[in-house]
Amino acid sequence: MRTDTDTQARKIRKVIFTTVIGGTFEWFDFMVYAYFSSMIARAFFGGVDRAESLLLTFATFAVGFLVRPIGGVVMGMYADRAGRVKALSWIMVAMSMGSLLLALTPGYATLGLAAPILVVIGRLVQGFAVGAQFALSSVTIYEVAPPDKKMFYGSFNMLSLGIAAMLSSGGSYLLSRHLSHGEMAEWGWRVPFLIGALVGPIGFYIRHHLAESDEFHRMQARPAARAPLGKRMREFVRENGDALVCAMGVMIAGTSLNYVWNAYLPNYAQYQLHLSLSSSLQAVFVTSIMSCVLSPVFGKLADRVGPYRLFCFFIAGWLTCVFPLFWYLLAAPTETRLMVVQLIGMLFVTLQGAAHPGMLVKIFTVQGRSTGVAISYNTAVMLFGGLAPFYISVVARFTDARFIPPSYLFGTSLLAVALVLVSRTGRRVLRDDRLERRSRAGLAPNSSGSSEAGRT
Repeated sequence: MRTDTDTQARKIRKVIFTTVIGGTFEWFDFMVYAYFSSMIARAFFGGVDRAESLLLTFATFAVGFLVRPIGGVVMGMYADRAGRVKALSWIMVAMSMGSLLLALTPGYATLGLAAPILVVIGRLVQGFAVGAQFALSSVTIYEVAPPDKKMFYGSFNMLSLGIAAMLSSGGSYLLSRHLSHGEMAEWGWRVPFLIGALVGPIGFYIRHHLAESDEFHRMQARPAARAPLGKRMREFVRENGDALVCAMGVMIAGTSLNYVWNAYLPNYAQYQLHLSLSSSLQAVFVTSIMSCVLSPVFGKLADRVGPYRLFCFFIAGWLTCVFPLFWYLLAAPTETRLMVVQLIGMLFVTLQGAAHPGMLVKIFTVQGRSTGVAISYNTAVMLFGGLAPFYISVVARFTDARFIPPSYLFGTSLLAVALVLVSRTGRRVLRDDRLERRSRAGLAPNSSGSSEAGRT
């Protein structure tokens, strides 16, 4: 018995380690692209003025998200059929290829129109690959985690976000401090993409040696797992359609806040508030350390109070704080105030985001988990996260840009909680959270197990 327990513990640690590596790699490249967007704009979109080139760069940033739902569905269904580990291994290879293409493509002055086309291709490859990264990592961790620690172990998937923000902002800050502006514009911004490309083969090697979970093998033994594609899709919609609505609500608020805070705010501070890029990167670096520390803490908290109850607390707090935060920053834009705003925003990102992996996997059936999490996660990230900088940049060209970000975040938070509450799944898991909380307090029998069993 002791040997079996030790073996399971080692397996969980290995899954978590590979998940953090893959997630860090995913977030790293997307964040670096956002930080150096103005330099990428000048390198690849040199034929237009500065404002239009930046808009085209954010559009290219968004292109990677347009194919994420496609990649998520394709790789998710492949994972449900062939295995989570095999799919995750090939995802690392594709991500590495996309990063290498971005790092090595010559600028517009050398290749002309071919340069931005190659950049778009690189973003498409990355987007297709990472479309299933989060979903498959979340499912893999959830399936090996102990029953009472699903959210805690799942939070390590979100820990990769904090590590990626720390590495990308820290590395970008060091480059911007030690290289001249000309060196940064010419080749310095390419360095992080080269580093990201080197991580891919290492991640492939580590992931290739992981074993599938027992839960996956049990699912594969069922006749439904070998059903034709069309039948499996119909079954998925019938069994998981309502859960998709709930999962979209869970993701919308967190992803909009994350991408506005980490991708748009550094440029907002630079162009709207006239603060230096290095100050924004410094703030991201400090807040990412806080995120790394608090992700497991909030994951454990979600296991204790219920993840969907925590989600409602997050929404209520964020709706109260979002406009005052921007008023505080705009009243006297300084590096200190930017740091305070970044810290508070990242606290909310971590509070809700830590439980995202477990919250999404929990509500889907075992045979539809990879596909369901991939669709909900990637659709929400595409529409409300990755496209957020582009939306805000477009609207900012026609009106006062100062209060567009908080207005956007306020609206997405309202939409998020509405989708959770309107779905049968959302109402059920909220009820289960309350019952489980009462059960722990000794006030009522535990009825939440039936919900979990119903998703197998």
